Amino acid sequence: MTDRISSPGRTKEIIQRYGFSFKKSLGQNFLIDQNILDKIVSAAELDEQSGALEIGPGIGALTERLAAAAGKVTAVEIDRRLIPILQDVLSPYPNVTIRNDDVLKVDLHQVFAEDFAGVDKVSVVANLPYYVTTPILMKLLEEKLPLRNIVVMIQKEVAERMAASPGGKEYGSLSIAVQYYSEPELVCTVPHTVFIPQPNVESAVIRLKVRENPPVQVMNEKFFFEVVQASFTQRRKTIANNLKARFFSGEGRERLEALLAEAGIDPARRGETLSLQEYAKLSDVLYTAGIVSQ
Repeated sequence: MTDRISSPGRTKEIIQRYGFSFKKSLGQNFLIDQNILDKIVSAAELDEQSGALEIGPGIGALTERLAAAAGKVTAVEIDRRLIPILQDVLSPYPNVTIRNDDVLKVDLHQVFAEDFAGVDKVSVVANLPYYVTTPILMKLLEEKLPLRNIVVMIQKEVAERMAASPGGKEYGSLSIAVQYYSEPELVCTVPHTVFIPQPNVESAVIRLKVRENPPVQVMNEKFFFEVVQASFTQRRKTIANNLKARFFSGEGRERLEALLAEAGIDPARRGETLSLQEYAKLSDVLYTAGIVSQ
């Protein structure tokens, strides 16, 4: 039996055979640990009726596992040098489609319509380039795609921020945005030694169980996220000071404090202490009062 693509020997052999060189600008780090790959695929909860969208497949180590677990797999790779490699090494798997696209620019609704027609549910599974983790995840969540799970390998520090609870230093606007759209759960931490080449940071696998509906209802979603962003502009400042700078010019302090009182929030609190529910209440109070960005 041929070694799996993820084995260190086969990975090196493929890299050498195609004369592939890593591009630091694309954040390319290939995973060579079978156990970690098993944990990622298991967390995605795939079966023959489900689909998997992979972002940044590299030379196909994870793609190979997904092809065995899911009914349909689409791998989106930005680096066109990897396309012939992927087409070759994944040729035994007819249920895999390879796309040479930038996931941040491609129309994902069109990809889903073309590649996952008739598929029950789709999970995104990826070893993401760390420099574009947040934009990619927010695009996936904000576009309200028919997703079951998003299971991704990302920088450990970012994973901890996504899963953080109110009150800690990791908790911020990213925590709230991710938790508005999904239920985050840390699957495992990953040492830098299981990659070629080795990154300089620790990694973690996180699963975002995509919610059918947000845990809170807000009058205006865009304004809700504006209020959240404003509340963390300067973390050391109180919520009243941050909101005043964004929404209240001149002598607006008294009005702001009255609206905070209406929302049941002490103006001396900091943004990191407010829960998702408190931000929902606050944004609705401000929105009803006709407050807009200055």
